[in-house]
Amino acid sequence: MSAGAGQKILIVPLDPVHDVGAKLIARTLRERGHSVTLLPPDLSIEEVISRARQMVPDFIMVSRTISYDTPEILAKFADMCDVAGLRSHAKLVVGGMSIRKEMAQELGFDAGFGPETTLEEVADYVEGKVHHEEGKAYTGTKPDLTRGYKYEFVDKEIGDLCVAIARQLIDWASERTSPGVERARLRLEMEKARGAGDESLARELRAKYASLTGGDVRKWYESGAPIPHTRPLTADEVAALEGMDEGIPAQLLSQKPLEPSNVIIQYGTGCPVMDAYHIRLSLAWGAKGAVHFDPSWGARTEGLAEGTLSHQHDGTVLTLENLRLLKRAVHPAALWQVRAHRGLNTPETVVLAHLSGADLTKINIVYGSLGAGTDPARLAVDGVECLRLAASFGLPYDVVTNEELCGVPARKAFAGMLVVATAGVLLGGRPILQPLFADSPEAMVSGFTRDNLVDFNAAKMIALKSIMDAPIWPGAPVGFMTQTQDRCQSSTMTALHAALGLRLGAEAVTIASSDEAYAGGPISAQARVDTLKAVAAALKFFGSTRIAPTPRAEEMAAELRKGIKETLERVYERGDFVASLYEGLLGDREDGAYPGRAGRDTVTLRK
Repeated sequence: MSAGAGQKILIVPLDPVHDVGAKLIARTLRERGHSVTLLPPDLSIEEVISRARQMVPDFIMVSRTISYDTPEILAKFADMCDVAGLRSHAKLVVGGMSIRKEMAQELGFDAGFGPETTLEEVADYVEGKVHHEEGKAYTGTKPDLTRGYKYEFVDKEIGDLCVAIARQLIDWASERTSPGVERARLRLEMEKARGAGDESLARELRAKYASLTGGDVRKWYESGAPIPHTRPLTADEVAALEGMDEGIPAQLLSQKPLEPSNVIIQYGTGCPVMDAYHIRLSLAWGAKGAVHFDPSWGARTEGLAEGTLSHQHDGTVLTLENLRLLKRAVHPAALWQVRAHRGLNTPETVVLAHLSGADLTKINIVYGSLGAGTDPARLAVDGVECLRLAASFGLPYDVVTNEELCGVPARKAFAGMLVVATAGVLLGGRPILQPLFADSPEAMVSGFTRDNLVDFNAAKMIALKSIMDAPIWPGAPVGFMTQTQDRCQSSTMTALHAALGLRLGAEAVTIASSDEAYAGGPISAQARVDTLKAVAAALKFFGSTRIAPTPRAEEMAAELRKGIKETLERVYERGDFVASLYEGLLGDREDGAYPGRAGRDTVTLRK
């Protein structure tokens, strides 16, 4: 007997009443051209053996749902099949809620299928198709989140305001520079010199670079003093990363609902080795890519270190060597983003993203200025430089609105996002709009989510689509601040927000693990799988159906669009985007936004 089409199959429910799973498998196998006999669930083992001897099947497939006496019953059944001579021509298979692959093998069955098995997986086994556990590798085509978008304004009034403000911002920033801008230029020159083998020039440039650093990073360059809470990776750790190949197993069939969707995970365990395994694990469970985030101290210190470093706390140290090692863990078909949306090293991070082979980066002047502690003037100069660099490198980038997490209303956050995105388009870039999808402070205080969590998030998508033809990628991650420390609740909220975004037309969504979504602390592999499984389940639940918000969503969208326009009008009248950040036009202290202090008074006029 050889596996393939047209097999003769006997399906046996070894349960007193439960045969739903057996019926589903029978239907699937018949639809795929096999001859199937389904026995009733109340036959004794002796009666089943008698039927099997008369039929002479290619496969005897036993279903067992209830758990009591399962090993004894299955062992007896396998023994009697041997005695009856059935094993000489038939494969013996068992499946059900109480079955594990290892138990099936111990009892003498050829294959065992547990509770997460899909109908397609069973049918594929009958037809001899290889699955991931037998060596099938991860495959796919790298998504292009910006493909097909024209970046034209649907709303001309808002578009004209955004263009005027963006041009003023670009002109203002073009006359100025900062230590971050200069370090980015030096980093490019240093790596070019190293690539050309000119070590003398590389050392000279490195000395200039070091003179523009500060704090613990400056001490590291000058004396080699370790940066607090970091350590170099060991030789074994580096070897483990360098030895990684592309052998990522294909995703489980139970994760197939994720396949057409761009679900991106974020990582930053502090340890590049752990990050690498988390990336591979996530790809095997259906993720389409990964986002690198770094420790918050890296955003507040002038300069970046070098080498392969591990970090004791949340976030993975941003160095070119770390990124290049991590790139080995990212399959060529998966997206990889290196974030550069805040802090004193923003332009250099875009450079490192490019040099390490990243597909995307992240830029937002407003969030970094009002919610991440960076001086608005400094981040305006650095942010515009990032937009230029990203365009020159061909790197798309999302423009995040995480200032909403501080309490800034969506109308103000979206106005800032649209200005930055417009500046990016004017400079030749490909921005992606990234609204926050969560039960935000504004939503809770204003009562927008009192009835449901669909309408307000849907209103954001409706409003943005009515303003600009641009890709939308909800993140930050989705569901942030909406999860609790209960892993079931956290995974469920993540999954529902992700499904909502994707069903409303988002190009992608970013999700966190169930234990990093609500608080700091260790990021476990199990919690990573929690959310990926939950998102797959939610997408399967909704399928091709439409998630229908209430009429209130359209009303909220209209109010949001009006608020965006009014905010832009105030910024336009002020005539100075950076002053608007300082003065609260895009988020004030009452909202919960505070102009950052890091990098204050470091902006200078270009010579």
